[in-house]
Amino acid sequence: MAISEEPTHDCSDETSYNKPVNTTQQDVTPPPSVLSRVNSFLRNTTGHDVRCFASFDAFVQRCMYRPVDGAALAVARALFGLAMLIDIPEERGGGDLDLRWGEPRDCRFPLIHSMEPLPLPRMGIIYGLMWTGAAGIMLGYRFRLSAALFTATYWYVFLLDKSAWNNHSYLYGLLGTIFLFTDAHRCWSIDAWRDPPPDQTVPFWNYFILKFQFFVLYFVAGLKKLCREWLSGYAMTNLSYHWVFFPFRAVLGAKLTDLLIVHWFGCLFDTTVVFFLIYGSTRRLATLFASAFHLMNSRLFYIGMFPWVCLSQLPLYYSFSWPRKLLPRGVSKTVLNNEHIQEGDDCSQGVKESNKSSHNRRRRKWSMCAMLAYCLLQLFLPYSHFITQGYNNWTNGLYGYSWDMMVHAWDTIMIGIRVVDRENPDRVHYVEPFAFTDNDRWTKHADMAVQFARCIERNIQREAPAAHRPNVSIYFDIWCSMNGRFQQRIFDPNVDILKAPWSPVEPVQWVLPLLHQFSGLRDTLIRRKTDEVLGWSNHSDVLFIADFPGLTLRNYVGEDLYNVSLTVLQGTVRYAASSDEVGTKRPSAILQTGQSTSLPAGIFHAVETIGPEPSCYMYTYVNRTKELEATRNGEEVKQQPAMLPLGEEFLHRWENFVRFGQHVANSLLYELYGVPMPRRLKELVADD
Repeated sequence: MAISEEPTHDCSDETSYNKPVNTTQQDVTPPPSVLSRVNSFLRNTTGHDVRCFASFDAFVQRCMYRPVDGAALAVARALFGLAMLIDIPEERGGGDLDLRWGEPRDCRFPLIHSMEPLPLPRMGIIYGLMWTGAAGIMLGYRFRLSAALFTATYWYVFLLDKSAWNNHSYLYGLLGTIFLFTDAHRCWSIDAWRDPPPDQTVPFWNYFILKFQFFVLYFVAGLKKLCREWLSGYAMTNLSYHWVFFPFRAVLGAKLTDLLIVHWFGCLFDTTVVFFLIYGSTRRLATLFASAFHLMNSRLFYIGMFPWVCLSQLPLYYSFSWPRKLLPRGVSKTVLNNEHIQEGDDCSQGVKESNKSSHNRRRRKWSMCAMLAYCLLQLFLPYSHFITQGYNNWTNGLYGYSWDMMVHAWDTIMIGIRVVDRENPDRVHYVEPFAFTDNDRWTKHADMAVQFARCIERNIQREAPAAHRPNVSIYFDIWCSMNGRFQQRIFDPNVDILKAPWSPVEPVQWVLPLLHQFSGLRDTLIRRKTDEVLGWSNHSDVLFIADFPGLTLRNYVGEDLYNVSLTVLQGTVRYAASSDEVGTKRPSAILQTGQSTSLPAGIFHAVETIGPEPSCYMYTYVNRTKELEATRNGEEVKQQPAMLPLGEEFLHRWENFVRFGQHVANSLLYELYGVPMPRRLKELVADD
């Protein structure tokens, strides 16, 4: 039988198309009404008739539960499972299981603060169960159990560490949950082969909820980009120097490529691509653009399987039966004849479904209420930060469920962790920022800062003798820049984080506000001064600082720097040099707007902001070490680092997979027979 590329559906009563015609009247074709035009447009674009929405019962029985071919859903299921088989050893950290979960002193950042990871061998078993569930999803073997196994273990690992969150990791958990409730195993699965269903159809809502989830992914990401930060080109600066943008850069130049292609087109793509995919006339062109977009992202960023998962779901916008066209004609025809479903016969099927028992109808209505509640939740969560105010900082909420992908670019230049003995305040120690964690995500979020401080305190007390466990205070002095602004403090450096109040629903008072009054200087002063200083030599550089009244920056000028100067751009500061960070200060000087002073190398100095207003200033310097390296090795052209060549990338993934298998096997041997698990040391891995 022939399969139309666009699934059509007319859910009006059959009798409405079989009324007797008065043959005595003149055969005059009236102009199409507005309703008929709307019906025609909906049938051509979505496959539905407007009368499907005449009532909630019609929406449920004739629209969401109308049977459609499950072939395209089966392909989406298999490809998602395959992507997760690759993702688990890679981005979920399965290949580095011993490094991620094997050190008891490492600091964790669970969503629920009381959550603790299981011991390493049991975490290995958790990962093994997750991988087994993903394999079951791909093969369609004991599908419900496999999907439940994958979903439960995935969310457990996900919730254990907020510092590893990102939007696509959140997406994988949502997709696994969605597949759990679908009938994606009714076609082309081991389950269907072992116990053939009466037909290979699925309710239409199985497709709808998946396409809706990707609509939220794209559209909300586009809405989040409709802001000055993105449209002015601050978020992804210098990305145009990557080799994938060479054709655009050759025509437009680097700056226009960054602005027009990376930022403006990126925003336009996200906000419109799903609408073009839904509309039949533009679907193929939109697929071409979407494929190019995701393939470029796979080369631009280290984002694992995210581009491939998005590519694997693009065919959902085509015919439900498109995979059958790839089969030999005889095979495809035989399968369809056994299905009792034809895409042109949706209405008759809908009428049959409407005759189900009242119990079945009530169950379907409650299922659709749950699905609609999920859809509303997905639309609400990206804008729910007025409730979860404790997770807000300079941006709204945790990076992971907001779909604000790539909108905020962070640069952290200094992380100061000061530990003070409360009983003897003169005893001050400094903690290396990466001593107990391998990333700095915690430096931007107050909730994770509290968790990190408590973890440091716990480690200090564990290492101290039981009779002399110190009572300490912990202070963070963290300097960050967001989207090319001045470097500034994000937390109040005078607040003891161990005693600092924090609640998930209340604003955090010790998070310092973003100094918006200096944001406008990015377009003028920062860019102009940067170009000027970088023009001095290939090894000169500039650092822009902003600070609050009454706060002091204590800094050290390295001995490999020379021609170091401090210039005040706005406000008033007091500068004083000292022999050490907390030592005796030398005579100080007051510097006002436009004034500067040279700084000696090899000593500490203090810059205090005085007066009622914040100040901003800049350091300029030349790096002697880089000069000597350039003299020995010759000048090198700065380019954006390219992704690994495909061969090396596949080899890297294979090595991850092998290590992952070894970790899971070692975990089983330990739990069953007590065989000790070998563990690598982070220091040795870093040296390699």
